[in-house]
Amino acid sequence: MKKSIVSALTIALVVGAVSTTFAAANPFSDVPAGHWAYDAVTQLAADGIIEGYGDGTYLGNRNITRYEMAQMIAKAMAKNPIGTDRSRDWNLRRLEAEFAEELNNLGVRVSNLEKYADKVTWHGFLRYTYNRTRIEQADGHKVNTNTKPLKFRFEPVAEVNKHWKLKARIDADVNMRTDAGSTGNFNLIRGWAEGKYDNLTIGVGKMPILLDSQLLFDDELSGAGVIFGKKLKVTLQAGRYDLNSGNSAIRNKGDDVSNMQSAGLAYNLGKFNIFGTYHHLNSDNFKVVNAYKDHGATDDANIWSAGASYRFDKNFALGGQYADNTKADNYAHAHTIQIDYKGTKRTQAKTWGIYAAYRYLGQNVALDPTYGANGGVDAGNKGWEIGAGYTLFNNVLLQAKYVNAKTIATDRDAEKIFGRVEWFF
Repeated sequence: MKKSIVSALTIALVVGAVSTTFAAANPFSDVPAGHWAYDAVTQLAADGIIEGYGDGTYLGNRNITRYEMAQMIAKAMAKNPIGTDRSRDWNLRRLEAEFAEELNNLGVRVSNLEKYADKVTWHGFLRYTYNRTRIEQADGHKVNTNTKPLKFRFEPVAEVNKHWKLKARIDADVNMRTDAGSTGNFNLIRGWAEGKYDNLTIGVGKMPILLDSQLLFDDELSGAGVIFGKKLKVTLQAGRYDLNSGNSAIRNKGDDVSNMQSAGLAYNLGKFNIFGTYHHLNSDNFKVVNAYKDHGATDDANIWSAGASYRFDKNFALGGQYADNTKADNYAHAHTIQIDYKGTKRTQAKTWGIYAAYRYLGQNVALDPTYGANGGVDAGNKGWEIGAGYTLFNNVLLQAKYVNAKTIATDRDAEKIFGRVEWFF
């Protein structure tokens, strides 16, 4: 791309190369004193950013290459160190980002360009899902249910300073069978501030639950959390949990919100990892759930879990977890074991992976596991789950799953066939 060399004068205005007192001498014969660009040209020449030609001309209407533009930016960078003028710094960084390749070829190394090119980065996906379930009824016949949800998700990250960022999750959902929800309304699902200081991470706001997100809580918490440590990581989190996000056993019981405190330890031994967690929840909802102790006398849920994973080599990995709610009489246990072979890489086409798992998800401990919403075994069920993934193109991921399960309470069949395609950005 070529530009008029006169347009390059914007550098003078953008990066502050023009001083408040303009140079008096006229270095170029073809830029007379009455020319509209006279002051900028003479000051740029005085600052050493432009040189003109040996015959004393500037040739301001000549087209220039990106390489020549980069030379001027490099000189402006040397003349104007970043850090003294906020608006100039911002615009200079934009120019650095635009001409990064040419600047690097000139030997001018521009570090962290991606950090300064834009203060806000946007990530997310468009996801289409097909989910077919077959549930056995009391008389033995099976009822088929098909759902075809479409989800569009934004996950912006905004930089506050070198330690703090603002993060969010914004979703819009459409039922492709009925077109319900196609008004295009977006909902703020999460919004929190995250700070990082060496081995300490702090989160404040409506943030993801940091512990047991797969087996127990694929949800958000309104509160705060910290993670610290290196090989041995300690996680603490406290706030309010919306019980209506959970499974049908705890939803709509009168008290929608539970106070929640969580603590966890995780130790990384390379190929082998172990962890343990504890969660305390308090809500009147638990008093009206028949499966809780003393016929509804308690308003607490005390949940602990432990798990481990081991990676044999670059292809095979095995993991498992067990959880128990000590305040519940029934449906109080949950456990899972899963073996993985290979795995998809979202940004690498033609990568693939398969897995097989057995899950037992008592509904009074696995309050909202991630498996069911993603085509696997649902809360209140037990059974086998197999799945496969394939990266069709960069950032285009295909998934397929099959579930052969039974309900824990009635031992009736609960079968599921699942397919999904996701486009990431």
